[in-house]
Amino acid sequence: MGKPPNLFSYASAEELAPQLRAFVLSAQNAGREHHSSFRIGVSGGSLPKVLAQALLAPGDGSAEDTVKFDTWEIFFADERAVPLDHEDSNYKLLKQELLDKIPASLGKPEVHPIDLKYLDDVNEMADQYEKLLVSKFAAKDSVKLPIFDLLLLGCGPDGHTCSLFPGHPLLREKDAWVYAIEDSPKPPPKRITLSLPVVLSATKIGFVATGGGKKDIMRQIFDDEEGRALPCGLVNEGAPEKVSWFTDNAAVEGVSFPRRQSPVRGSI
Repeated sequence: MGKPPNLFSYASAEELAPQLRAFVLSAQNAGREHHSSFRIGVSGGSLPKVLAQALLAPGDGSAEDTVKFDTWEIFFADERAVPLDHEDSNYKLLKQELLDKIPASLGKPEVHPIDLKYLDDVNEMADQYEKLLVSKFAAKDSVKLPIFDLLLLGCGPDGHTCSLFPGHPLLREKDAWVYAIEDSPKPPPKRITLSLPVVLSATKIGFVATGGGKKDIMRQIFDDEEGRALPCGLVNEGAPEKVSWFTDNAAVEGVSFPRRQSPVRGSI
């Protein structure tokens, strides 16, 4: 068996934020060294707020601890088929929490939202987002899957991540990079999502889970055999050496899976 996922926990979201910053900037610096840019995919939920706490805090002045947003390409690991100013939009959430607050000195990221022309045709929306990924990840050479430098994901109370839900047929799909979902068990029903193989192909995968409301599902994912079949569990099982979880203590209360000490910069 290979290296298990990293499970880090902290007393509060405030203590979690600097550790998440170090993790993200390690991925940023590796991506920039490899191909002069940083390709990151993000989800919604509570993640954008914690991410903003992490990235908008003052750095220590070193090159390794400097956010270079002008080299970032931000994609969405999943998105709801709603206008970009809609309350359910992951883009709107990221814009409010992070994008609108980035000081000019840190540069401006290139952001890739959904194409609003296809709000009434979620299958075409998924196809168009996949074409966008092809243009960015396979412009020079054909590739089987896009390889994100980092995917930052959340964990729903049912163990879903992206818009991949427990027991849903999409979990078994392997052909496309981006799929449409029209029957999401959580509203709104129409969404697009990265496929599980795309998630597993990322260079690094980070989960952020905070609050006591997550402790039951976290116990399932990490301690129960059945939890391995949940979407978050499938990511843990499919790419354990790439996965790091950043949680507060409340979210992992009662979890017996061993927690690691705070990561050393560049070590994960």
